[in-house]
Amino acid sequence: MIQLTTATSQFEQLMSRIELRTARVAVVGLGYVGLPLAETFAWAEFPVIGFDVDPAKIRNLRLGKSYINHISAERVTEMMGSGRFEPTADPCRFESADAIVICVPTPLTEAREPDLSYIIATGKTISKHLKKGQFVILESSTYPGTTEEVLRPILEESGLKAGEDFFLAYSPEREDPGNIYYSTRTIPKVVGGMDAQSRNLAVALYSAIVPSVVPVSTTQAAEACKILENTYRAVNIALVNELKVLFDRMGIDVWEVIEAAKTKPFGFQAFYPGPGLGGHCIPIDPFYLTWVARRHGLNTRFIELAGEINTAMPAYVVGRVVDALNEQALSVKGSHILILGVAYKKDVDDPRESPAFEIMEQLLARGAHVTYNDPYIPTLPSMRHHNIQMQSQPLTKELLAAQDCVIVVTDHSTYRFEWIVPHCKVLVDTRNASQGVDPGPCRIWKA
Repeated sequence: MIQLTTATSQFEQLMSRIELRTARVAVVGLGYVGLPLAETFAWAEFPVIGFDVDPAKIRNLRLGKSYINHISAERVTEMMGSGRFEPTADPCRFESADAIVICVPTPLTEAREPDLSYIIATGKTISKHLKKGQFVILESSTYPGTTEEVLRPILEESGLKAGEDFFLAYSPEREDPGNIYYSTRTIPKVVGGMDAQSRNLAVALYSAIVPSVVPVSTTQAAEACKILENTYRAVNIALVNELKVLFDRMGIDVWEVIEAAKTKPFGFQAFYPGPGLGGHCIPIDPFYLTWVARRHGLNTRFIELAGEINTAMPAYVVGRVVDALNEQALSVKGSHILILGVAYKKDVDDPRESPAFEIMEQLLARGAHVTYNDPYIPTLPSMRHHNIQMQSQPLTKELLAAQDCVIVVTDHSTYRFEWIVPHCKVLVDTRNASQGVDPGPCRIWKA
């Protein structure tokens, strides 16, 4: 009988547990990506450990409460009642896991360079509890090379060697909060392993929870896949944002042009302009790519230009507000301005990187009296780059009538613009939400 090597034996044992769904999965970071993923593993009947350093999240989950809008309290209660989900802030629980999936934030520094502090801190915590035969998967959006150049050495501080004592892979998260057509359970997963065994384990693990898994040759290819997806969107959004500014100068409605162009059944995909990019991926991932390109002696001029255009959009919106107020013989200073929607996209409670914050800060700096309404965000949270202390105001006709200008930043489905618009004096619309609405006495400006 041929003696199995340690790595082969560990691989076969873990593969067997995955196939039997007895493998315990630890999900690190229970935010907009991690919590839906943990729920999906529990739904697929894997035993799941949900780890987060925020004790409030752990406390809410244990009480059957949700802190994410698109994950209902009923779903949390069901997950807790299944007996397959254990929320914890105790890192010692990593020792009982078979697979550890890292879903922590990867923001930018003030210099718009990658901030991997959350990945590094998580890796150091895991390394203290890492055991032979475990499988670590990074899902956080990052630049190609992070898994093996940054995370792997930290994990090997445990004294264990990747590929010999434990397995390592990368699978980019593709969560889209608020999307009614696609969820964690229905979106294909791309996976790349540091070796064939790690890749095969990732394929087996994710095949148990999603309908399609796409293996690629390396972790770097999987990391690059995520960067490509979001850079593609950022560049195309920059294109229509630039066209919006140009067409406005020419007296052409960019929204009408897009609707006409998308009737072409081939060669065109519609992207829409807005007040700036928001969320945790599209405004950030392209800058990860430009940073790593400089490390290789290259400049990604096309991508950097797109970033500049998108970053400039909040200032463009403020400029349109200035024009709208000037037409009424008003200045920004002393004017009452209401922001409708501060979430980064419609129908979600996620304000990360929302252009609303930049717009609000620019208006406040000019002396405006700024208020906001957002049914999903009752109080503005303290952000990494913004700290505006403000609460959402009830949306009444009296509030609208008292404003010198109302700005549509996020077009939530709950907003009834056929009711909102006629109660406004001036409306600056960044989302084409007022299209087809009878404005009554309201003066509408597209931005």
